[in-house]
Order: sequence, then C-alpha cells, then structure tokens
Amino acid sequence: MTAARNIRIAILGLGTVGFGVYELLKRQEGELEAKTGLRVEVAKILVRNIAKPREGVDNTLLTDCFEEIAEDASIDMIVEVMGGIEPARTYITKALKAGKNVVTANKDLMATHGGELLHLAQEMGKDLLFEASVAGGIPIISPLKQCLAGNHITEVVGIVNGTTNYILTKMAAEGMEFSDALHMATELGYAEVDPTADIEGYDAGRKLAILASIAFHSPVAFRDVHTEGITKITAADIHYAQEIGCVIKLLAIARETDGRIEASVQPMLLSKNHPLASVDDVFNAVFVHGDAVDDAMFYGRGAGRFPTASACLGDIIDCMRNIHFQCTGRISCTCYRNLPVKSMSETLQRYFLRLQVLDKPGVLAAISSVMGRHGVSIKQLVQNPTDNASYAELVLITDTVREADFRHALDLFLQMEQIREVSSLIRVYE
Repeated sequence: MTAARNIRIAILGLGTVGFGVYELLKRQEGELEAKTGLRVEVAKILVRNIAKPREGVDNTLLTDCFEEIAEDASIDMIVEVMGGIEPARTYITKALKAGKNVVTANKDLMATHGGELLHLAQEMGKDLLFEASVAGGIPIISPLKQCLAGNHITEVVGIVNGTTNYILTKMAAEGMEFSDALHMATELGYAEVDPTADIEGYDAGRKLAILASIAFHSPVAFRDVHTEGITKITAADIHYAQEIGCVIKLLAIARETDGRIEASVQPMLLSKNHPLASVDDVFNAVFVHGDAVDDAMFYGRGAGRFPTASACLGDIIDCMRNIHFQCTGRISCTCYRNLPVKSMSETLQRYFLRLQVLDKPGVLAAISSVMGRHGVSIKQLVQNPTDNASYAELVLITDTVREADFRHALDLFLQMEQIREVSSLIRVYE
C-alpha cells in the first residue's frame, strides 16, 4: 500500500483563531488522512514574538520571519488568521506567487482586495478559500458558490455580528439602554475594548460585501455598502417595536433589483414572524432567497475560537482533497457580471419615525401635509403623552417610499416649529 503524502501547512498568526486551528489540526490528525487521503503536518507558525510562552504548542515550529515560509518549497498551504489588511495582503500575494494554496479568515482583506487575490489564485492555479471570513462556523460561502449555484439569488439578509446582536437582545429582554448593554458585552468579552467596528456596522458591512459579491456574481466592495450602527437605538425604540409585533436587529441586506444591487447594513424593525427575529445573543444567521430553493437559512455561532477554526479546517480539508486529485484552483472568483450598486437614496423603504411635537390641534394635519407632498403615506400612527404637558410623542410607520423623497420630507420636518425633535428614524424590513 502506497504511503500517504504529507501536506505541510504554515499558520500565519497564533491568536484566538490561530490557536483554535492548531488545536483542531492536532485533534483530527488521524482522521484527516481518512478524509482526504493525505497526512497533514504543521510545518511553521508565524508569530510576532517567538519568546512568548505558548502552552501546548511545539516551540520549534515558531518563526517571526515570513520569508522562511514563502521560500520553503515543501510548504503546500498557508492558513492566514492574522487579520487586518497588511501585512496579510502582501503575505498571501507572495504565497500564491510561490505556488502555495491559501486559506484565510480575513474579512477585512477579502472585502477590500478579495477580487484581485482571487484572480491571482486563478492565474496561479491555486486555491484561495475563505469560508471563515463570514459568520464564523456557519457554512455560507461554500453553499452560495456550490450547493446553491443552480439558483438565481435575489436576496441575502443576515445577522452577522454577534456583539451587536447580543446588545440588542439584552436591550429587548431587560429594558437596558444601549450604553449599559454595551458595558455588559464588554465585561463578558463579547465586545472589543474599541467596539467601533461592531457597533457602527463596519464589521457587518465587510461581511456583506463578500456575501453580495458571491450571491450576485458581481464585485461589491466594502465602500459600496451603506452602513449604519446601533448607537442611536434606545430602550423606547425597542419598546415601541415590541408593541407592534417587531424586534430591532442590525441587518445586513443585499438585493438584486432591476439589474442593480442594493447593499446596506442598518438597524431595522423586523416582524417577530420572520425566522431571523428569533436569532438572539451572540448567534448569527444568514437568510437566502433563490428562485429554485425559495428560502433557506443558515444559523449558528458566528465567531469564537473553535467555530471560526471549524470553518478554516473545512477549507483546509477541501484544499487537501483538491491537492490529492490535482485540481486546485477549481473554484475561484465567480464574479462574471458587473452590476451597478444603487445609492441609498434610490432604494425603496418603509420607516419608523418617532417625533416630539407640540400637543395642540393641527399638528398632525401639518405633518401629513408635508408627507403627502413628497409621496409619503402614513400606514400606522400612535400618539402618547410625554413628561412635558406641552408636547406629545408621535410614532409613525410609513408605507414604502423612495428614500430620497422621504429625506426631503424629513428636511421640512426639521424646519417646522411644531416639531421639537426627531427622536428616532429606523427603517422597517419587508
């Protein structure tokens, strides 16, 4: 019986995910040969500080010199789990040019430079796999590229950031304000010391750029994604949403309509009847609509050491199988179209609007008049008293309207003496 060939792997980065990948590779060392027909060997691990003690890791594998890896012809594959754009972009470029296959978990890099790297991989006939770059352990990129390839996908909508989902879940369940829920998320390690990328929607926006590019076979960069965060969401907004049978979620939404792409990340009112409404805490989910499959949802843990490492290991196994059958580079960039991305002003939306207004006759008529002149109709209205007897709180939900028309109406609201303030403006998912 012929001995199985060794596949030598270098891991770039030994943080939370990198250590998870290393552990899973050691844990499944015996099974990987049965699964792929090849043996796996960790050849090198790139770290910043070799002297730092790392329990459970063979220190002879550590290096702080990427050139040792790039110039080692015996290394078949690198697994990049460093994060950030540089030096990861340079390292992956050099690795591909040196004839190595690449697995990466880097959403920042793939959302910004994924197209050029995938084309380079195709040119070199090598794999560049990136399942772990979106939604942690949830399989979504491979299903879109393979299992659902027979569909015309028209919408991808997801909860793809665990930190913001945890915060909104706590606000809904315990009546917390945003700052208190963020503090709790930070204490539990769900939020970074600097949570900006999460709470402002940037993390979700990068993931959506990747998903939209794959789903619609057309390049979508992070800069094309309209992003809004959850920092302005209040306990009052959550309460009103619950009263009308909705929850508030930070949704990443990509649609293809009329030969153009819509791509946005924003907090939205979502009916409690929608499957995504029950996705709570740090869990993620992606909901896909295709012409053949209809609706499909992928749910699970969107981050963490082992969920993300699980996605990396799945890509490693795919790559090993491709090496074994000499067919690397089989699935590379799938963007064969070049569709324009709509500006947010062109999209059709419904809105939840909370206003503080003078409590006197004629105010509602004046507001309705402004809305009517811009084609905005009111579908639902609630009026409540406030602590100030001179003012009332109006909560309006509109019918579908073009964003630009609604914004024109809103500009006029801000000039009306009857309106004290616009407390909240949140879109409604439909």
